[in-house]
Amino acid sequence: MHKLIAVAIVMILAFNVTASEQGGFNEETPVEGTDIASIDYHHQASAGELFGINVELTKNAQNNTTNINWVTQICINSGICYPPETNPLEYRENGMWNGSITPGDHVTYVNWRIDLIDSNENVTKVPENGFGWKVWSDCWYDGSDWGGNDSSCQEDNDDNVPGFITPLTLAAIGTAGLMARRD
Repeated sequence: MHKLIAVAIVMILAFNVTASEQGGFNEETPVEGTDIASIDYHHQASAGELFGINVELTKNAQNNTTNINWVTQICINSGICYPPETNPLEYRENGMWNGSITPGDHVTYVNWRIDLIDSNENVTKVPENGFGWKVWSDCWYDGSDWGGNDSSCQEDNDDNVPGFITPLTLAAIGTAGLMARRD
């Protein structure tokens, strides 16, 4: 039984390593069926430059929404993602809200979601779980390839694997080997 569990753990971790996403492709969550009528944003992030967003609410949501938070997470070329930050959007007029952030150096991509807050302080997350949008930068590294239309951030670090995937996989393989020996 222990061998089966060990093999399953190794296979799951190996799948996570090989199933990582391909870099450079933006993601967007559909807003149909939500209180958001539309979202307008830059389709590319750049280090040190404003990255803005405009959110338009549906007519029904305009009267009851008191605040909108833009929850962003910036990931950088070394494979690290900073903790999410909550950025309040500013109300303009006619159901329009906007805001901006400035990604730092070596930005790979920006993830985000929208939190709508009504007059009773109820929060509706779009999407309900995780981040619904991902916008890649103009100079990114996805762990294996460089991309974007700017090459100023590219470094010669082909031997570096970002993040914790490699050590975690090696630890799982070692654990599986030890569990198999015990039986």
